[in-house]
Amino acid sequence: MENIYIKIKDLSEKYKDYTAQNLSKLVKIRSLSTHEKEVQQELKRQMEEAGFDEVKIDGLGNVIGRIGNGKKILAIDGHMDTVDVGNLQNWTFDPFGGDIKDGFVHGRGTVDQEGGPAAFVTTGRILKELGFDKDLTIYFVGSVMEEDCDGLCWKYIIEEDKIKPDFVISTEPTNLKIYRGHRGRMEMHVHFYGISSHGSAPERGKNAIYMAAEAALEIEKLNDRLAYDEFLGKGSVTISEIISGSPSLCAVADYARIHLDRRLTWGETKESAVKEIEELIKNKNARVEILDYSEKAYTGLKYGMEKYYPTWKMPEDSEIVIKGDKAYQNLFGTKPEVDKWTFSTNGIMTCGVYGIPTIGFGPGNEVLAHAPDEKVVINDLVIASAFYSAFAYEISESKK
Repeated sequence: MENIYIKIKDLSEKYKDYTAQNLSKLVKIRSLSTHEKEVQQELKRQMEEAGFDEVKIDGLGNVIGRIGNGKKILAIDGHMDTVDVGNLQNWTFDPFGGDIKDGFVHGRGTVDQEGGPAAFVTTGRILKELGFDKDLTIYFVGSVMEEDCDGLCWKYIIEEDKIKPDFVISTEPTNLKIYRGHRGRMEMHVHFYGISSHGSAPERGKNAIYMAAEAALEIEKLNDRLAYDEFLGKGSVTISEIISGSPSLCAVADYARIHLDRRLTWGETKESAVKEIEELIKNKNARVEILDYSEKAYTGLKYGMEKYYPTWKMPEDSEIVIKGDKAYQNLFGTKPEVDKWTFSTNGIMTCGVYGIPTIGFGPGNEVLAHAPDEKVVINDLVIASAFYSAFAYEISESKK
């Protein structure tokens, strides 16, 4: 297969400008979560132009392009929704300009994470041009609502579209390294119930804010003693919001609520995380709640899930990691770095929930995700489109 890698590299370079232009077109379309309709239509058009065998939009609004019709299934995923731009004063260029200059494509979503889909559209074009005919079906997925609820799109694809791949590549930014996992996360509310009294006589009541404050100090200490994993790092917990309620501003608060952002390392679970908090509040009139997400997609469909996103990691010697390493080495003659994401991805669903072997490989540096002046190196896009193409050939030889 040595000759195929040379052809892949040549074609990825040949379509360098094509890839950059496609990304620029995507970036120019504002695409917040649940508002991805226009960008999805553009991605669908790009897939059709590239010659994909089939392109459709499912009930949740995911764009799914297909190449091949083999027994084994590879999915290459990239989410098309972005976060908002924040304070425009922090940007030195138009976030939706899609400017192509100085070796970069500029704008919101270039790194997180429309650069991956732009690269895999080119992968589709490369595979079609090479006459890819292996025993493999490849689904190229431009997914929705990831920024609001990672994994929701794949819950829908697996449970409703009935597409369950044998292997998945996430195109989230990895700085062109192979990523094999990340910490999980969950969102919790802790509700505190006090008793109101007139503010002139607070001793008659029980202040829920004080209850929450005492718990908050214990949660700060809890963070320091959470579990540690050699690969994924340490679990963490932080309070990101506190609200309260009382009959009036001249009364003792009879209600308070804190919002917990909990990051879960290897071995930590939903149950263990809840139990830790319950232990801290056991002498208080309080309860822990795991939150749910339920929103309408741009298609009008309401869909949701619990906001628990399991930890996942692939062993270094797993087939998908080895095949990724081999594809990279055959293309570029050097061994890729293998690492992990700091943040969370759709891998929580594909691997964390469904146990599907998953790796990440994407253009761009994750430090620019959600940041002003987001931009991606055009050569990253070229390398990514080549890698996805080579991986398709490698994984088609899988014994699974």
